[in-house]
Amino acid sequence: MSTDNQHFDPQGGLVTPPSHESAPEQKPIRTGHALTAVGIVLLTLVLLAVIGILPRQRAQAALAERTNDLAAPSVIAVEPKPGEPIQELVLPGNVTAYTDAPIYARTAGYLTHWYFDIGAKVKKDALLAEISSPEIDQQLAQAQAELATFQATANNARIQAERYKGLVASNAVSQQDTDTFINQAASTAAQVHSAEANVQRLKELQSFEKVYAPFDGVITARNVDTGQLIDSGAAGAGKELFRLQAVQTLRVYTNLPGAYSASVKKGATIDMTFVEHPGQVTRGKLVRTADSIDPATRTLLVEIDVDNRKGELLAGTLAQVHFKVAPISSAFVLPVSALIFRNEGLRVATVKDSVAHLNPVTIGQDDGRTVQIITGLSKDDKVIQSPPDSLIEGEIVHVLSPDEVKAAQGGN
Repeated sequence: MSTDNQHFDPQGGLVTPPSHESAPEQKPIRTGHALTAVGIVLLTLVLLAVIGILPRQRAQAALAERTNDLAAPSVIAVEPKPGEPIQELVLPGNVTAYTDAPIYARTAGYLTHWYFDIGAKVKKDALLAEISSPEIDQQLAQAQAELATFQATANNARIQAERYKGLVASNAVSQQDTDTFINQAASTAAQVHSAEANVQRLKELQSFEKVYAPFDGVITARNVDTGQLIDSGAAGAGKELFRLQAVQTLRVYTNLPGAYSASVKKGATIDMTFVEHPGQVTRGKLVRTADSIDPATRTLLVEIDVDNRKGELLAGTLAQVHFKVAPISSAFVLPVSALIFRNEGLRVATVKDSVAHLNPVTIGQDDGRTVQIITGLSKDDKVIQSPPDSLIEGEIVHVLSPDEVKAAQGGN
């Protein structure tokens, strides 16, 4: 037994040192295998992310679709009901005075007296009121005095100019002095003309102290009283003194649907009725039209004159104007609730492929509950009943099915 590697420790024991063995060798990791492992990890992470994101995206899309469906207003769409052809069209007409004029003061001052009150019938040039304007009176007196001064100066300059014209012929005076007096005469003559114009202006202002009726009529308003301070003019602080209306003939204005514009002729006799006179028919004459269709309302403005010398009719009332018109076969009847009133004109909402459209229409007969649509609809249109006020062109709507309509009506 070999004792080369053995020795004794201080206690006398034999100590054998541990044997030294070499560690096992490890093979190096290949680069391709490392990239494959990293790719597998990344792919796993992507798959996990996709699996988590796709359901959320589908849920969000479903929520958005559900929100849009709930946001779309639910409407009931029906086919328009054909109406009977119209042979007589009854339209509301506004009755106005033939001439209606506010009367203003042309000069400032204090009202000293008024002579007519409301309801009084006056003739043209009748004195309505008087105004005291002491400032105008004093200005006129001053202007007349200045005119007299200018006239005297001009007369003296004219005499001097004539004298010098005679003297210059005999070389008694110089031509320069003669020209000076001639120019002075022309200048003073111009001053006279200016002063005369000023006097005439003040005289006209003074004449406005008396307020006269510009035409035959009825006083319908008196807005001043004795002692009030009156300002001149219609603008600014100017106050209307009276309002005068000529009511011997009344004007009736109405808007005729453009589809019937060819049915009316100037000079035709038109029948009218008034609530104030039940059972009585008043006849007027169609005197003029606007000769143009209003692009906003698609109507023709018509004026009818009515003889009112008996004074039975009052300006400002409402007339029912009866027109005999050629029948139109494509008229439809809708409830009044289907109409939409917008700034651009009257509209009716239709729906096609769940998209709302606002059609401009022209109405005919209107009994307050139903209205006849003359233009703007066809038999294939689906009309929205009671459309929401916020409905706009091109808006997506949900058209209720018959079952949904029954369920909604039953729920109510």
